[in-house]
Amino acid sequence: MIRPIKREDLATIAEINAIELGYSVPGEVVEKQFNTVISDSNHIVLVYVDDMNQEVLGYVHAEKYNTLYSDELLNVLGLAVTTKAHHRGIGKQLMQALEDKARARGIWSIRLNSGEERHEAHRFYEHIGYVSPKKQKKYFKDLRNKL
Repeated sequence: MIRPIKREDLATIAEINAIELGYSVPGEVVEKQFNTVISDSNHIVLVYVDDMNQEVLGYVHAEKYNTLYSDELLNVLGLAVTTKAHHRGIGKQLMQALEDKARARGIWSIRLNSGEERHEAHRFYEHIGYVSPKKQKKYFKDLRNKL
């Protein structure tokens, strides 16, 4: 079953982020970000819940992306499925649900970034119809540090 994220999902989401994506953050950060995201209609966060035991096995998070050089689209900020649930079609179902939400909102494109070393993820995205139209580097600067 796929449904919108709920507050009671946060501990599992934090665990999935740490194990599957390598983003280990304190629970209070996850809660703070949840409060921000859940109140912003530009964000979509869907979770996949196992029908048998009601366990969250994965999630997808996207937000509207607007630029001066393209039509509005969705930007996937995170997609992760627990290791024990890999290869069960959960990621594909989450992405399909996200695509359905996009179409319902009149959004006709989805973009995402995937780490260069995540070859299995790249094969997955290509398998479900995504293409990598260009090579680019991604830059990041932590503004808490002085130069």
